[in-house]
Amino acid sequence: MIAAPTTRGSTEISDPDPRLYNADLAPTSVEDRTWGTYNYIALWFSMSMEVTTYMLAAGLIAGGMNWWQAVLTILLGNLIVLIPMLLNAHAGAKYGIPFPVIVRAPFGPRGANVPALLRAIVACGWFGIQCWIGGGAIAAMVGVLAPSTAGSQPILWACFLGFWLLNMIVVYRGVESIRHLQSFSAPFMAIMSLALLAFLYHRAGGLGPMLAAPSQFHTTRSFLAFFLPALTGMVGYWATLSLNIPDFTRYAKSQDAQIFGQAFGLPVAMTLYASLGIACTSASAVVFGHPIWSPVELLGKFHQPVVAFFALIGLLVATLNVNIGANVVGPSNDFANLAPSRISFRTGGLITGVLGLAIMPWKLMSSSSNFTSWLVGYSGLLGPVAGIMVADYFLLRHRRLSLDDLYRRNGAYEYSSGINPRALIALVAGVALALVGLVVPALHWLYSGAWFVGFFVSAGVYLALMTSVGATSTLQQSLELERP
Repeated sequence: MIAAPTTRGSTEISDPDPRLYNADLAPTSVEDRTWGTYNYIALWFSMSMEVTTYMLAAGLIAGGMNWWQAVLTILLGNLIVLIPMLLNAHAGAKYGIPFPVIVRAPFGPRGANVPALLRAIVACGWFGIQCWIGGGAIAAMVGVLAPSTAGSQPILWACFLGFWLLNMIVVYRGVESIRHLQSFSAPFMAIMSLALLAFLYHRAGGLGPMLAAPSQFHTTRSFLAFFLPALTGMVGYWATLSLNIPDFTRYAKSQDAQIFGQAFGLPVAMTLYASLGIACTSASAVVFGHPIWSPVELLGKFHQPVVAFFALIGLLVATLNVNIGANVVGPSNDFANLAPSRISFRTGGLITGVLGLAIMPWKLMSSSSNFTSWLVGYSGLLGPVAGIMVADYFLLRHRRLSLDDLYRRNGAYEYSSGINPRALIALVAGVALALVGLVVPALHWLYSGAWFVGFFVSAGVYLALMTSVGATSTLQQSLELERP
């Protein structure tokens, strides 16, 4: 299961401000907390077994790594992102509240719109990317049925817009309309990938030749120059969900359920499925003379049209499934947070779709280097938000929040007219330092580690500002209100 269930009931909030409250943002009730360890393992396997995971791993091979360097990079990146994932998940499981509500504590009820929008815009980009991949799969299926259309740009664009429209229909009708497909999509993707691997295994002449391609990096310096942004890209891949993971853990039966489920599910699922992408891309270099990082292009090289057709259908279903679950649930809540009385979950999903087009995913997916640059670039926006959230919840508030005050004005988190300027200063400092390498070549190394730089700089600046003399009295008052 991928999409978070619709809230049936909620924990009662005393006199909430209608500008900050609706049924989708309300705390979950006891009857809604039904997710156990298995559900979180299944969540990660479902979200990991999809096309962009394959392409993420394939991009490492296309960039010059050998197979074991790529596997270790993926494993390390996912172990690193697991840390903020679990830390930010804690408040969701404890209080039953989603990301845009939790982030009101450090940023204020109005200031929270800034990080929520940053996260939402990135998710819109992912939504567009998945639509482009799905459109490509449809175009490839058309090419199998009518070979004369293969490579036709008008056909590709028509398929892309058609798949985008299908996503919009599903959003409008509600995520329940594809729930019956969710239990089949991940296994279907696994079967497709294994079939592709078997095909390439046969064509390459065994596993040895498939993995025999050497690293293209001949010095430690050249390897590190590729490794650091690649590692940042691995972390950035789940940087969005490391923020809005409370949207899912708010349904957890217990902290242990989400902790153990995620600690196993995320690194294992990502490493296993990414390894298939690594093996297939390595083999494609042997079979076709160059690494092919797109599974849609690779499937088009099957000589058995029926096999290729059904594999592309599986890819299409899985892409639709993941797109709705991973790229609609979060931004829909974020947009709803802007005006809860006017923007529903459905409306937020439609906004996501429109912005997904505006971000021009076809440019982001034009090459593996563009894809990696996209991952690294937006990680510099989201790493600072994660740093501030972790510093605020664990180091300043010691895992205590005033639930009622998160849904009202003039409460514990009012700060200055609903905005915490110290959090915004910390956010700007982290983003600026993380992205300065884009315009200052001598500092490009900061950009290569954008998520890490932004996370630690923003966390440090936020703690320093919140514990300064001028902020002590306001912080102390909020902490008094938060005591159980």
